[in-house]
Amino acid sequence: MPTVCPVAPPGAQAHADQLMGYVLWGMGLLFILGLIIGVGAVVAGRVFAMPHASKAGVVSLVVVFVAVIGYLILPGILESMTGSGCV
Repeated sequence: MPTVCPVAPPGAQAHADQLMGYVLWGMGLLFILGLIIGVGAVVAGRVFAMPHASKAGVVSLVVVFVAVIGYLILPGILESMTGSGCV
């Protein structure tokens, strides 16, 4: 039985690469925004004596760091699970 590997249609790879570039750039922007908003919530909570805002800011910073770690680790895990992608 021959091995079948998924292949993009002719001319589609450039568009797929461009789309993935936009997604990666957008994810980086969201990580940076999450950090800025988290730090801003902590600072605003301390300045205006709002402990709930400070707690929410700390939680948001932890969530952003966990998301970044997952973003770096999960693609390697998925690649090792799927192998070459050929059936």
